[in-house]
Amino acid sequence: MKRRSPLRRFGRGLYHFIVILSALIVGAYGIYKFSTRQPSMAERPPTPGGVVITDNPNTDVDESQQGPQLQRKDATWTFLLCAEDQVSGNTDTIMACTYDTVNQKVGLVSIPRDTLIDRPGWKYHRINAVYPSGNVVYPPDGGIQELMTAVGEVLGIPIDHYVVVDTRIFVELVDAVGGVDFNVPVRMSYDDPLQDLHIHFEPGMQHLTGKQALQVVRCRKNSDGPGGSIYDAYPDADIGRTRTQQEMVKTIAKKVLSKPQKVGEYAEIFSRCVKTDLSLGNLLWFVEPALKFDFADLTTATLPGNGNARYEGSSSLYELDIEGSLAIINDCLNPYTTPVTEDMVRMIQGE
Repeated sequence: MKRRSPLRRFGRGLYHFIVILSALIVGAYGIYKFSTRQPSMAERPPTPGGVVITDNPNTDVDESQQGPQLQRKDATWTFLLCAEDQVSGNTDTIMACTYDTVNQKVGLVSIPRDTLIDRPGWKYHRINAVYPSGNVVYPPDGGIQELMTAVGEVLGIPIDHYVVVDTRIFVELVDAVGGVDFNVPVRMSYDDPLQDLHIHFEPGMQHLTGKQALQVVRCRKNSDGPGGSIYDAYPDADIGRTRTQQEMVKTIAKKVLSKPQKVGEYAEIFSRCVKTDLSLGNLLWFVEPALKFDFADLTTATLPGNGNARYEGSSSLYELDIEGSLAIINDCLNPYTTPVTEDMVRMIQGE
């Protein structure tokens, strides 16, 4: 019996390996495609005048309340991103995000935590109090639904989905990727023994661990003024901190996406530190477009306004600049093919 040469045996073995590997890849791709689910889109909330503006011509709305129909951009979704304050339970960070998966554009806009709102039936006037107040009235998850509605009314756009993060995610994600290089924008010197919180950084580029990254995004005040007095760490107070938070989110996201081999570790961290109404199939749907995303196409901004407004006995509220805010909404967030206009938003002005 003639024996096959070692080269021929190797060739047959390689052929079988390639066939099996190809079958596994095709099977895995098929499972991936079968599992993906395109995320839903929300209806627009009523305008301040009570008129319903909808992108769904089949919506059951009384004709007297039916406003103009708006057309959504193709495959464009809006999200509410927020983080819970570790002490108060308020949403310490509130951001709206729009992802245009066709044109690969992402807009990320911070909504200042003291933004003035006035929603019928509620006593709070700061937007960061919506989340805990809603959870008390409509436990256990009514707070996030109330906040989605409030943010949608302020911006004049629907909020399709939410992502609420436990701030531990900063620590765990940053440590998972070996730390991040970040330009700390201001001097930070804050001590709170009751929280065992001690934040000390000089401005400039430095390598941060997860714990340090969290300290940087949390810092609003310094406590080393005359006689131990407390003062704003940023010249523009909380607005400066929102810029730092945006930059940190961008920095961490770029580092995470640069290490796709850690996807299993990321998934485990997200399962513990993130609450969202996006299903696993929805998240898988975003994988393919996200792999094509270039961070040069990420636009960030903060809604402009005045932080010294008063309203119904409350002070130091953030009154939005309507004209400036509309410009940012239309540049960064608008999911429609036509502009968001003043009659579509609910931006309360102080007394």
